[in-house]
Amino acid sequence: MFRVAHVVPVVIALATLAGCASEAAPAEDIRPVRAVRIGAAGEGVGATYSGEIRARREAALGLMVSGRIQQRMVEVGDTVAAGTVLFRLDPTDAVLNANASRSQVASAQSQYEQARGDYQRFMQLADKQYVSRSELDKARMNLRTAQEALRAAQANNGVVANQAGYTTLRSTVAGVVTSIEGEAGQVVSPGQVVARVAERGERELLVNVAESRVDELRTARTLSVELWADPSHRYVGRLRELAPDADAATRTYTAKITVLGADDALRLGMTAKLHVSLPVTGTLRHLPLTAIYDPHGKPNVWVVDPKTSRVSLRPVVLAQAQNDGVLVSRGLADGELVVTAGVHMLHPNQKVRTDIAPKRQPERT
Repeated sequence: MFRVAHVVPVVIALATLAGCASEAAPAEDIRPVRAVRIGAAGEGVGATYSGEIRARREAALGLMVSGRIQQRMVEVGDTVAAGTVLFRLDPTDAVLNANASRSQVASAQSQYEQARGDYQRFMQLADKQYVSRSELDKARMNLRTAQEALRAAQANNGVVANQAGYTTLRSTVAGVVTSIEGEAGQVVSPGQVVARVAERGERELLVNVAESRVDELRTARTLSVELWADPSHRYVGRLRELAPDADAATRTYTAKITVLGADDALRLGMTAKLHVSLPVTGTLRHLPLTAIYDPHGKPNVWVVDPKTSRVSLRPVVLAQAQNDGVLVSRGLADGELVVTAGVHMLHPNQKVRTDIAPKRQPERT
């Protein structure tokens, strides 16, 4: 027979255990994170751009008359002096034009002499009243017409004579031939560029800068140019020209940097790096990109309270991006701990266990 006395102790024991379980609080989730201690960005703050060495001035040369190229006298890379012959056109057309022009001058001269003789004779006849006044006026008009025709023929002959000299293209500057755009047998038109000569003297670096970083060049503390082929060669740079508008395709601005103290090691077409050193204000703080948390499109970081090991979300202001991170201009102070890994798994006031990464100087981009 079932006895109540045996059941009561068991029920009391189970109730006691259930009460103890309900009173025990769940263990708090302590999330391990990686953090970095904040410090002011050092002297390494800056940016790096790749570009090509160009001549400060490059002459685009073309012939002033049309014709067929008879001779090409130079090759790409040749060093030329001012006045060096680069191309010659076939002179046949120029000779024919010159002969035709001289014939036109001779014909106009003959007509003028005849008109002048007629006018002088009509003046004598008019004095004796052998011809009418209208006939004399007509002779005078013919003389003026013949005189104007002669002047036009003489002027045209001068132009044709000059054109005969234009069949030879000479370099207008001393330098190096950088490109040839015409070959023997090719028919060219007036003004068509057939050769380019890079003038001796100044060298510059041509770089393309993103529209968000144009002001860096204007405010740069220093500019330096380093050759890819030989990093030991570094030159002082100076911003000479910055395009007023962006390229339609790349949306970048073209900047021309004058290379000061250029020597023979700085050859045309070489690849070089432009180092832009930005002013150090003392307010910039460097962070890895992984530290930025922007769930609503505004940059924030998780700051760790050293006393409680709990995190809080803090808004920051970004100054610029770099290859290895970002520069923060406002929102952080030296010595603070900022979470750099695991930012998307945190919530306000969460307790964390930090693994502090060693602080390093920011790299230049």
